[in-house]
Amino acid sequence: MQVKLKLIAAASENMGIGINGDLPWRLRKEMDFFTKMTSTTNDTDKKNVVLMGRRTWESIPKKFKPLANRINMVLTSQPLDLGDDAIVCKNLPEAVEKISQSPLKDNVEQVWVIGGSSVYKASMESPNFYRLYLTRIKKHFDCDTFFPQIPENYVLVKDPEVPQGMQQEKDITFEYEVYEKKRNQ
Repeated sequence: MQVKLKLIAAASENMGIGINGDLPWRLRKEMDFFTKMTSTTNDTDKKNVVLMGRRTWESIPKKFKPLANRINMVLTSQPLDLGDDAIVCKNLPEAVEKISQSPLKDNVEQVWVIGGSSVYKASMESPNFYRLYLTRIKKHFDCDTFFPQIPENYVLVKDPEVPQGMQQEKDITFEYEVYEKKRNQ
C-alpha cells in the first residue's frame, strides 16, 4: 500500500490555526465536515488514520479522545504511553512505515494529517503528500499557531466530496479548498 497523506486544516486570513492549544473559532458546519472527511470509508471493514502531533492530541478535549471510528496516531519525540487510545511514533517516516506494514495496512483506507503546524509542514514536504484540504476562514483571528506556507507548485483541484462556494455560519464566512502538487508537464 502506497501511503497517501491527506492534510486537513482550517486557517484564518492570517493563516492562524490555533491559540493557547485550542481553536480560535467554533464552527459546527466546519467541524462536521472535518469529522465526515476523516471518518468516512468506502470499505466498512476499514478505518482511516488521523495523524497528529502531541500538542494536537493534548488539545483534544478528554471526552473526544481518541477520535471515534478512526485510528489515532500521535507523533512525538517524548516517551509517551497512550495505551489503546493511540499509536505513538517518533516521526512522520516511522508513522508512514507502520501504516504501510501489516497489520495496519490491511485495516487502513485513508491517512489524514490533522496538525499541528510542524506535522503539516513535514507532511507537505513528504514524498507521500497527496492532497491538502484547507478551509479558508474569511476573518482575522489572534493565533499563536499557524499553517505553513503553501508551496507555489500546489494547484486548486475539485473533490466531489467537498462543498463548493462560500459557506456561512454565525458571522463567519468560509470556503473549502483542495490542493495537489502540480504535476510535471
